[in-house]
Amino acid sequence: MASETPLRVVGLEKRFGRIHALRGVSFEVGVGEVFGLIGPNGAGKTTTLRIIATLLKPDAGDAQIYGHSVTKEPEAVKRLISYLPEEAGVYKNITGMDFLRFTAEIYASSRSEAEKMVELGARLSGLGARLYEPASTYSKGMKRRLLLARTLMVRPRLALLDEPTAGLDVYHAVEVRKAIKRYVSETGAAVLLSSHNMLEVEYLCSRVAFMNEGIIVDSGSPDEMKSKYSASNLEEAFIQAVGPQGGLA
Repeated sequence: MASETPLRVVGLEKRFGRIHALRGVSFEVGVGEVFGLIGPNGAGKTTTLRIIATLLKPDAGDAQIYGHSVTKEPEAVKRLISYLPEEAGVYKNITGMDFLRFTAEIYASSRSEAEKMVELGARLSGLGARLYEPASTYSKGMKRRLLLARTLMVRPRLALLDEPTAGLDVYHAVEVRKAIKRYVSETGAAVLLSSHNMLEVEYLCSRVAFMNEGIIVDSGSPDEMKSKYSASNLEEAFIQAVGPQGGLA
């Protein structure tokens, strides 16, 4: 049944052998919202994103994208989302522009739609003339910007971004964050991202969820979380919420 809620996650459970990766994770993401899952490595952020992206099946619980179940209607879900993994790669032997065109050919239903996708991707990447050079000549930051552009240019109604600025220097990280903000502003799409970069989360997210050891510990806007825990920044609020043993990776 169709729903206007971009994402509703209810009671997700996942085990990998003896590791209980998710322990009843529940949250919602609204229209035009950037929602951040915050926590250290191993908190369960990536597992949550992979289940929502239909790449993993939960042991219990479900997630719905605009009312479509990730477990029962994966094909419908795939038409509504786009996923940027933390360790995504770029084809090195083609140009950035050819990479965008290749993506557009897969997703677009017409030539004009493909052209619009490529135009948006080129603008979001911010790579300019470098798009016409082989991706093998790109820095890590340039590759990440190209991958983000590929993820967003297909205009998903829900974008899933796993550590979108992982490993980038401050200059490239700022450009990636600006591209995400610009995309949401222009399209009204919803974004779910994972991060342990608190500066990034405060800049990008309208709401956040503190995640630790497979559990959502608390959630709210960045300002609400700082106020609730009498903290001057989100790092302090996180530590207050989960305790010093949680740490930040």
